[in-house]
Amino acid sequence: MDLKRVSNEDKLSLCRKYYVGGFAMLPFLWFVNSIWFFKEAFIHSSYDEQKQIRTYVIRSIIGTVVWIAILITWVVVFQTNRVSWGELGDRLSFILPRGIA
Repeated sequence: MDLKRVSNEDKLSLCRKYYVGGFAMLPFLWFVNSIWFFKEAFIHSSYDEQKQIRTYVIRSIIGTVVWIAILITWVVVFQTNRVSWGELGDRLSFILPRGIA
């Protein structure tokens, strides 16, 4: 979609939908929102809805960074402690069974 062809109200509505969608365990939407609307929020000439779009973009960036930090922390903790957790570590891991050769 070309944002140049969309009205400012529709841009704000779409930006809000992507921001709210990130809370539905879809943090990739925050990343897309921050990339897609970055120019609208910070570079383009000023218009009425721009302040609200900027707020959603900043919050989306923060949400993306927090989600990535949580994911990296979990991967590091899991990988370093999986063996010491014993059977629980095995249940939490996803291991594909080997095929019959």
